[in-house]
Amino acid sequence: MHSFSSPPPSSTCTSSKYTLLSPQNSNPLIFHLVVPFKTLHPSSSHSQLSPVCSHESSSPPLLQESPQRFQPQADDIIVREDDFEVAEKIRTAKKSLEELLVVRRPVKEITAEEEEEEEEEEEIIESEDEEVEEEKSSVSSMPFDAKLSKFAKKMPIFEPERVEQIPGGKPLTINLDLALYRAKILARNFQYQASEKILQKCIYYWPEDGRSYVALGKILSKQSKMGEARAVYEKGCQATQGENPYIWQCWAVLENKMGNIRRARELFDAATVADKRHIAAWHGWAVLELKQGNIKKARNLLGKGLKFCGGNEYIYQTLALLEAKARRYEQARYLFRQATKRNPKSCASWLAWAQLEAQQENNPAARQLFEAAVQASPKNRFAWHVWGVFESNLGNIDKGRKLLKIGHTVNPRDPVLLQSLALLEYRYSNANLARMLFRKASKLDPRHQPVWIAWGWMEWKEGNISTARDLYQRALSIDSTTESAARCLQAWGVLEQRIGNLSAARRLFRSSLNINSQSYVTWMTWASLEENQGNSVRAEEIRNLYFQQRTEVVDDASWAMGFLDIIDPAIDSIKKLLNLGQNPYKKAVNPLTGSPGAENGDSGEESAGRSSDYVKGTRSEEEFDLDKFVREKLSLDPSELEVQLGTLEKVTAVSIKSPRKVSLLQRTAARPSPDP
Repeated sequence: MHSFSSPPPSSTCTSSKYTLLSPQNSNPLIFHLVVPFKTLHPSSSHSQLSPVCSHESSSPPLLQESPQRFQPQADDIIVREDDFEVAEKIRTAKKSLEELLVVRRPVKEITAEEEEEEEEEEEIIESEDEEVEEEKSSVSSMPFDAKLSKFAKKMPIFEPERVEQIPGGKPLTINLDLALYRAKILARNFQYQASEKILQKCIYYWPEDGRSYVALGKILSKQSKMGEARAVYEKGCQATQGENPYIWQCWAVLENKMGNIRRARELFDAATVADKRHIAAWHGWAVLELKQGNIKKARNLLGKGLKFCGGNEYIYQTLALLEAKARRYEQARYLFRQATKRNPKSCASWLAWAQLEAQQENNPAARQLFEAAVQASPKNRFAWHVWGVFESNLGNIDKGRKLLKIGHTVNPRDPVLLQSLALLEYRYSNANLARMLFRKASKLDPRHQPVWIAWGWMEWKEGNISTARDLYQRALSIDSTTESAARCLQAWGVLEQRIGNLSAARRLFRSSLNINSQSYVTWMTWASLEENQGNSVRAEEIRNLYFQQRTEVVDDASWAMGFLDIIDPAIDSIKKLLNLGQNPYKKAVNPLTGSPGAENGDSGEESAGRSSDYVKGTRSEEEFDLDKFVREKLSLDPSELEVQLGTLEKVTAVSIKSPRKVSLLQRTAARPSPDP
């Protein structure tokens, strides 16, 4: 039973201590209740009472009493069962505490402004409930209810599980730009694994940014990891919710390379839907249709690109190439001029225009355009390469060699320049020097098939049949489904035909046509083989098959077996420049209507005069000084290029043992040695 004692006569309030059981906890909850009442039974046995706290609870007391009030002692428990008013207050306090016990709020920081707002809201609520408080005057003696509720909101009774976040927080966006640049530099240096690791981190921290997916997909495709690249592009489209046109466009290019033409069209369409101003999607889609022979569709897409994106040098350039294929050279020159006006720094436009003039044998105009191309982009490897081949084809061997060496010095990691220089040295110098250059090019990029093919062709010409076969086999081991593989099989078939292995030659020609059924040279070479063997009927059948399957094809990417044909099989523009694969049976096609049209009847002199007029005004009239340009723009000394070549010749001359190279040794010894 609870003991009872009366307060002293001078007191006007009593501190009552009640013990309640929580429904969720069996431990008793002890609290103090200050109840004002009139003293009926005076007693002086207790002059002071101390507050009683539960030893099982570590929470602070809910009520801080004023010092002038008396405080019960620890072992005194006051209960007034005969007072109805006290019992009502007990039930009210119990109800409020039960409501308090079920409060579950997370920890949150409350600023000073939020506290002021809460106090204002509480004042408004108190003012509205004044009448209720007047009616319940008995409960108004408990002023701690409002403060108690406010305090309960701040108590860490319940804290939800937090979501795992990135340690240290998300980095700043500037770190993404720096990481992408570093990955780009590593990829240029063929450090693909380090670049992939950086890009994976970029995707982890910034999954909504599409640049990381584009860069990673390109690096994977360079390593022939087509499946992984496709997965990266698909993941990027999902992460960006299909709103990034660059990912769609890169994915479409990948599918086009893999031969999935229908899928590539769908992806190009998705890119244009995501952003109709994305010029690369329109242009890439038009190029795909051009390769499929759909001229009208391609021109329609290029027109939409101009409509939505405005003038663009790539659109103008592609339209100019279409006009050139239709032999409407004046329209082509006009479009090239528009492209160079739109962007004077577009090296591709200058280079394509120069190749057009070279095809028309307007050599002075072509040379001026090549000069404009290297001025627009001094480090562009294609400009130095094509210009060097152009000069070599005209008989300017020294200038062609110099241009190729400048390009190699500026782009030391490019195997194509070394490949062209090796073929040039083989034709006009010696085979050992060419072998050294081929070996260096193959080390720079072991997966570059044209290097192995050209090297094998040289060994075949030197009479090393087994070495040539090994090099052809090495090229096919890289990838046996590419255009370069078809060319390799055709070259290998010619080799077997020359040494008398006709059955092997037929198999190789058939394999080449399985990869590229549009090669005019392969079909005609096979027909010539059959005709030489007396199978005239079979030869005629082969020719008929070529024309039947070629009805829907507009452009032929054929490749002739010879020195000029393998300078760089990977670049179609060089084949156009050197007039390779000219099909005498092919008619000019009108790009506007898609039907055959008449040839342009312009004479060479009139065309040369008009082309010179077009070139005038596009660049300065001053004569181009190559040595001065190299010194100022590239910080190179032209004489040092000769020193590098002389060093290679010395090293090569020492290893020569064949009688054929004795004269080379004498010429090398007669030359003045360069200064160290």
